[in-house]
Amino acid sequence: METLLAQPRGFCAGVSRAIEIVEQALQIHGRPVYVYHEIVHNGYVVRDLANRGAVFVDDIDSIPPGSITVFSAHGVSNAIVSRARARQLRIIDATCPLVAKVHQQVQRYSRQGFEVVVIGDPGHDEVEGTLGAVDMPLHVVTTTADVDRLQLDPTRQHAYVTQTTLSPDDTRAIIDALQARYPQIEGPDLGDICYATLNRQRAVRELAAQVDVVLVVGARNSSNSNRLREVAAQCGVPAYLIEEASELEPVWLEGADIIGVTAGASAPEILVTALRERLVELGAGSERQLPGLRESVTFRLPQLHPREVA
Repeated sequence: METLLAQPRGFCAGVSRAIEIVEQALQIHGRPVYVYHEIVHNGYVVRDLANRGAVFVDDIDSIPPGSITVFSAHGVSNAIVSRARARQLRIIDATCPLVAKVHQQVQRYSRQGFEVVVIGDPGHDEVEGTLGAVDMPLHVVTTTADVDRLQLDPTRQHAYVTQTTLSPDDTRAIIDALQARYPQIEGPDLGDICYATLNRQRAVRELAAQVDVVLVVGARNSSNSNRLREVAAQCGVPAYLIEEASELEPVWLEGADIIGVTAGASAPEILVTALRERLVELGAGSERQLPGLRESVTFRLPQLHPREVA
């Protein structure tokens, strides 16, 4: 067998930034550093940071007053900010700048009186944060059927925003349906989408065209990792999502000559390396990486000496 690696794969700039924020906060302030929600959706990353002194919580009220607290890369609602203020928490905001941009778009549309539709997965941390970025109700749609059920106010202007882990291909049919029902609806241009989502989905399509099976390294609660598996499967090859190498079932590789490997934007390369080693144990005799796109995006770190949340 041969192993073929997708390029790009793994960490995006927003994920790398969020993890570095927690690491540096621990170095500067010592343990514990509290993190609201998983910093990124990957169990290995969360366990590693927890071993170093990060404490992950899902209830902001469980954090001791005055504590150093990091908001995850997915962003938080205004209500969470208010509760953090009430507890006098010292906040370091690790919200991905691209997610923050979506919040700003929603806030701008709200100020202008638009009725806003959010394209995304209900219950996802990022979508919940976006819904709570303004003090007005927003509409969430996941499918074209959801669009058919919308009852937007015909006397108001309309706009939409999208979850950053969805690519133009993921949202095209939904946007088409929105524009068909509401021809004047406004939305972000292609320059506003998450570069990492688009790049990784393009790379997995290129990969799937050249392999017999695709293995996606990523967490089961990672939206972008699940979508990579779906994209590969849509290309007509068997595709599996695994959190770590031990989950690989040898039966998946039976009859396969070329095994494709990629990783979601929140999956560290150490997990890919472990999978590559496991494939060698199972008979992979050679390995090569597709040329692909080499990303150079970086995001600046925020202030790591916080005061009480403003």
